[in-house]
Amino acid sequence: MAQADAADRIEQMIALTERLTERLAGETRAFEARNPAAVAATAEETARLANLYRHESSRIKADPGLVQEAPELQRRALMAATRGFEAVLARHGRALEAAKIVTEGLVQAIAEEVADTRVTGVGYGPDAVGRAADATSITLNRRA
Repeated sequence: MAQADAADRIEQMIALTERLTERLAGETRAFEARNPAAVAATAEETARLANLYRHESSRIKADPGLVQEAPELQRRALMAATRGFEAVLARHGRALEAAKIVTEGLVQAIAEEVADTRVTGVGYGPDAVGRAADATSITLNRRA
């Protein structure tokens, strides 16, 4: 972000915050509608905006003088946009956690079903007995 002065910096931060808030609200709706594929299509752009937001907000936090000269009304608008962003971010986090729990549960259920259906022979001949396999070849990824 290239800023001419404090007022310009705040205007750009408001626009960035509102844009990121809109994206996260859309992703939250997709997670709540059980449509995570809709999120995958825009995840890269959301990550880019989130990194830019993190970088710029860190700069402002480290040097409040960057925005002190901006009009009070603008600074209040940025604070309001930030509060809205934080509310959407909290809701997004809850929706993401719920989707993660559901996904992990599905993977675990599939792994258990596969393990239960595998039968191995013990011994040779017509009287050999089958038993369930002890191990599975499915890899479970905790970051799902």
